[in-house]
Amino acid sequence: MTGTAEQLREQIRRLTEQLAAAERTLERLNITRETVLELASEDGTEPPEQLPPGYRDILNLFEQDEAGLRARDVCQALGTGLEPRHTEGTCAKLKRPVNRGILTEAEPGLFTLPRPTLPAPDTDST
Repeated sequence: MTGTAEQLREQIRRLTEQLAAAERTLERLNITRETVLELASEDGTEPPEQLPPGYRDILNLFEQDEAGLRARDVCQALGTGLEPRHTEGTCAKLKRPVNRGILTEAEPGLFTLPRPTLPAPDTDST
C-alpha cells in the first residue's frame, strides 16, 4: 500500500508540473496575442483574422505533442467520431491553421507546430 501511495504522489507531482507548464504556455500565448493586436492597432494594420471557436482546443493538443498529430489523433483526443467523415473534416479543419502559418504539415496528413529554426553554429574560430 505504501508503494502505491508513493507512486500516486509521484504521478501527482509530474501532473502538477505538466499543468504548470501548460498554464505558462497559455499565459505566453495570451500575452503574445494581446501584443500583436496592440501593435496592429497602433500602426493601423488590420489585426490577423481570428480562428473560429474550437480551434483553441485543437491547438492545445499540439502544444502537448512534439511529434505531431494526424486528423484521427485529433478526433480521438477531442472525442469526436473516428469515421472517415469526421477525420476528413478534421483534416480539412487543420489545413486552415497551416495556411496561416500556425501549424505545419510535416508530411501529408501529419500536422505539427512550427519549430523555430536555430542559427547555424559559428564555425569560424578566429
